[in-house]
Amino acid sequence: MEYTEKTVKKNYIYKGKILSLRCDDAQLFNGEPCKREIIEHSGGACVLCVEKGKVLLVRQYRYAYGESVYEIPAGKLNDGENPMSACVRELEEETGFRAREVELLYEVYPTPGYTNERIFIYLAKGLEKVERHLDDGEFLDAEWLDLERVKEMLKKGEIKDAKTIIALQAYFLR
Repeated sequence: MEYTEKTVKKNYIYKGKILSLRCDDAQLFNGEPCKREIIEHSGGACVLCVEKGKVLLVRQYRYAYGESVYEIPAGKLNDGENPMSACVRELEEETGFRAREVELLYEVYPTPGYTNERIFIYLAKGLEKVERHLDDGEFLDAEWLDLERVKEMLKKGEIKDAKTIIALQAYFLR
């Protein structure tokens, strides 16, 4: 059975640079009215880089969690931007590397209960060094870590970012 819900009215509470918040009037599949709280997000793209037994991760302070987090290079999609272009752009901006080729591993819905965000996870191949150019107000370190160290970090729960865990596990399962 298909339990499709219908949007009756989108009610915006906040429209920001990164996200917008709505509290919609909706209708359940059985006709009953309901409310749906939705965070609109343009989506993101990220890229896993593995070369010579090492993984390229960035370590960045994340205000919402109050700690520094290990992640694969990533960023939000600009309006109308192709996810593959975004992953290539973010890789260069954050790490100073350009990939000759990228392959889509997954498109994931990080939290389908309340946001429309989609994250596109890529695997980079054939890296070449270029100039790194971080965005204004962006501070992070790019580090090459041994694959075995990264496996241990996963086992110990030291890598907490979902997109990074998905990308690494996909790589290790190949």
